Amino acid sequence: MSGPLSGLRVIDLTTVIAGPFATQILGDMGAEIVKVEPPQGDIMRAPGPGRSPGMGAAFLNCNRNKTSLCLDLKDPADLARLVELIGGADVFVHNMRMNAARRSGLDPETLGARFPRLIHCAIVGYGQDGPYRDRPAYDDIIQAASGWAALTADADTPPRYAPTIVADKTAGLFAVSAITAALLHRERSGEGQAIEVPMFEVMVSFLAVEHLAGMSFVPAEGPCGYDRLLSPGRRPYRAADGHVAVMPYTGAHWRAFFMAAGRPDWAADPVLADDRQRAAAIGILYERLADCLSGRSVSDWLATLEALEIPCSPVNRLDDLADDPHVRATGLFVETEHPTEGRLRSVRPPIRFSRTPCAIRSLAPPREASR
Repeated sequence: MSGPLSGLRVIDLTTVIAGPFATQILGDMGAEIVKVEPPQGDIMRAPGPGRSPGMGAAFLNCNRNKTSLCLDLKDPADLARLVELIGGADVFVHNMRMNAARRSGLDPETLGARFPRLIHCAIVGYGQDGPYRDRPAYDDIIQAASGWAALTADADTPPRYAPTIVADKTAGLFAVSAITAALLHRERSGEGQAIEVPMFEVMVSFLAVEHLAGMSFVPAEGPCGYDRLLSPGRRPYRAADGHVAVMPYTGAHWRAFFMAAGRPDWAADPVLADDRQRAAAIGILYERLADCLSGRSVSDWLATLEALEIPCSPVNRLDDLADDPHVRATGLFVETEHPTEGRLRSVRPPIRFSRTPCAIRSLAPPREASR
């Protein structure tokens, strides 16, 4: 059975992570993805680990369900071929800076005039109506610019990047939702349109949901920052033989936890009965939580907490997840045979459709396939 986007054709002129991640999701949903690479290949082919040149793990993990074509856009014949491909497609996605796109005639105005049903999606660093529009941008830069890197910084802790490509992948998800919405509009109206997905604005929007906080009001009712998330006490907690994640959320959770921990005095604290008071006291509550957890084993606590229906989890390493009982039961990790790279492990599309399921129809194209 075909995915929900079966029959759609996407020309993918993106590199690194944000664009390839977005188009892979579209491909998982059934769209035909034609990945256009320069003669040297997508730069993300290089980083390892890998079994052969140009087939690194990160490339394999965001370029399945695609065919690959090598075009040198400095060659007029190759550029003309790309434009011809775009003319026969439903969606064109790129992450070029817009000045470069305009020089090549790949900007939304030029292509939209020729192909009025085309969905043109540009994933850019910064919105094109602002002074940063021509700046180069990568994930680390956007983490810093958007406020992410400084969220947990203080006098003793310097700013830090998240150990994942969070800005790229978040922008990719925004691009997928925007493209599918534009396709729905075209279905109703017959009109294509241009989409701009600026990483900087996307990440500011992403963080503002909870961290705009007091600055949500005019005049401000306080600074930015959601106190619970920024509390030093919010962390995996040390048990007698390891670490455990515990998140009592409601007043009932906290009372049940403190009773199970043998602290009826803390369970009787009136602050637990009021949502606002409990939120204001979250730092103290987290200190009490840490104090209680240290005396018993992880397995003992997990059994107790699960019986009380208090949210909890072991602190897994990524290396352990392939053997996690839930991961195994849901078939989240799948093994496939790549034509050049041999046996591979990957994560299946996590979203389930009851009538039009996603599928891994093909694996990331080998380097030579794009030439």
